[in-house]
Amino acid sequence: METARLIPYADADGPTNMASDEAMADAAANGLTSLRFYGWSAATVSLGYFQHAAVREADPSLAPLPWVRRPSGGATLVHHHELTYALALPAVIAGRDISSWIRRAHGWIADSLNTLIGRPLVESVADQRILGSVLCFQKQTVGDLTLAGFKIVGSAQRKHRGALVQHGSILLRQSEHAPLLPGIRELARVELAAEEAVDELLRRWPLLASIPLSLGTWSHDEETTIAHLRAEKYASDRWNFKR
Repeated sequence: METARLIPYADADGPTNMASDEAMADAAANGLTSLRFYGWSAATVSLGYFQHAAVREADPSLAPLPWVRRPSGGATLVHHHELTYALALPAVIAGRDISSWIRRAHGWIADSLNTLIGRPLVESVADQRILGSVLCFQKQTVGDLTLAGFKIVGSAQRKHRGALVQHGSILLRQSEHAPLLPGIRELARVELAAEEAVDELLRRWPLLASIPLSLGTWSHDEETTIAHLRAEKYASDRWNFKR
């Protein structure tokens, strides 16, 4: 029976996290479904693929932070007290309507968070709202997840050799580098550890996909690829300052 690979949770810097997501994309292009949850070893700014590098300098609280350019689109993110997920699906599983995977993933996440909070507070956005010009979490698009009117979950997608890669952020608590963005702790008065959220999401995995999930790891070739992508792409000025 076909299974999906679960990569163990790890904290890493921005270039390593983006390189790891790309390695998952390569594996999906070769037929392997993968899921991983991860954190950030330091508060990090990520820019969407199409953003200009100068955007991060618009806010003096963001400019000093380490940063990386994502391979996916969207606006500026501050990765700090959050849980990030990445899902990589072969084309045969992703299907033609890839937008449905954000809806499915956000339903899975909302159900898990409401269980952890202890009451149904997380809601899906029905209408677009723009509350700021720089930070992604100040831009609420249809399907994003909110709590008390504030965005707490957003996701982005890209295609890679026919495979789908989707990653997104779950804002567990407010960062001092983005004080306008309260997290679950501030909005629901519930302190969620990343590990606790991961356990609940894994328990509810069947809500997202019918493929059995089994613990796996990076292959030696993937580890080599991640190291190469980190050094030559995601940690390089050529990639990060390309716009």
